[in-house]
Amino acid sequence: MSRVRNLLAWLFLSAVWGTAFMAIKAGLDAFANTPVLFAAVRYDLASILMIGYVVVTVNQWRPETRSEWGLVLVGGAFMIAGYHAFLFVGELSTTSAVAAVVVSLSPILTTGFARLMLPGKALSRMGLVGLGLGLFGVIIISQPNLTALAESDLGGELLVLMAAVSFALGSVLATTIDAELPIETMEAWSMILGAVMLHAISLGVGEGVGAVDWTLEGVLALAYLSVVASALGFLIYFDLLEKLGPVEINLVSYAAPLWAALTGWLVLGESVSVATGVGFLVIFAGFWLIKREAIAQELAGLPALLGPDD
Repeated sequence: MSRVRNLLAWLFLSAVWGTAFMAIKAGLDAFANTPVLFAAVRYDLASILMIGYVVVTVNQWRPETRSEWGLVLVGGAFMIAGYHAFLFVGELSTTSAVAAVVVSLSPILTTGFARLMLPGKALSRMGLVGLGLGLFGVIIISQPNLTALAESDLGGELLVLMAAVSFALGSVLATTIDAELPIETMEAWSMILGAVMLHAISLGVGEGVGAVDWTLEGVLALAYLSVVASALGFLIYFDLLEKLGPVEINLVSYAAPLWAALTGWLVLGESVSVATGVGFLVIFAGFWLIKREAIAQELAGLPALLGPDD
């Protein structure tokens, strides 16, 4: 039964993180004038739940050394604040499916940054082709208007791409810090610092609580994102990361857009363009080229990886 549980948990995580893009889009109707504040309040709530979980279950509930605080700072700045500020603003002018597909570029960007920043990690020719395919997939999806870009009118797709860049860069920077902090503790404190940073950004761009239209839809979206997508989602992620490894967890990024497209269509009436579908396939092809050897190894040992059938 362990194999079945692992598979069901993986599918549930992909569904939760995929539907989060739809929930963000739905919640932005209430937070249309305060998208960064929306992200900040999400992590206010999620961080309370996560720190409570850490205090109860983890031996080291807070960072203690300078390097551990440095790790939390990187996570809070790049993987929480930077990622979600760009993502929430970007989703104001793009669909749930497009946002999810562009974010699926993160594993490719992470590999690219690792090869640039870490010694002995040069990309092979096929790896470079994979990186190029990933970026080309985003171009297919966004179909950039060069005139708009020249006038500094950043489209939603480009802002979501910046979110993926922020997350990938933070992931690589975190690996350069020598710290033994439990991943649950790192995530909880990154959420806390990230929420503080998001509030600072929100104030800096002139957002105010008075501009929020507190609709039932907005409150439900906020609750879903905080409790289900963030707190529960990361707890499942921690469990699966230990059981399955990073390759299979990365594949969640490629299942999530399917859930985002489906729920965006069912709940919000969003359509999925041909360009979005083609771009998704191109990005996935780039991911496969970069990770083809690791994927082949994991597929060869998949029965053992999923766990004993007890």
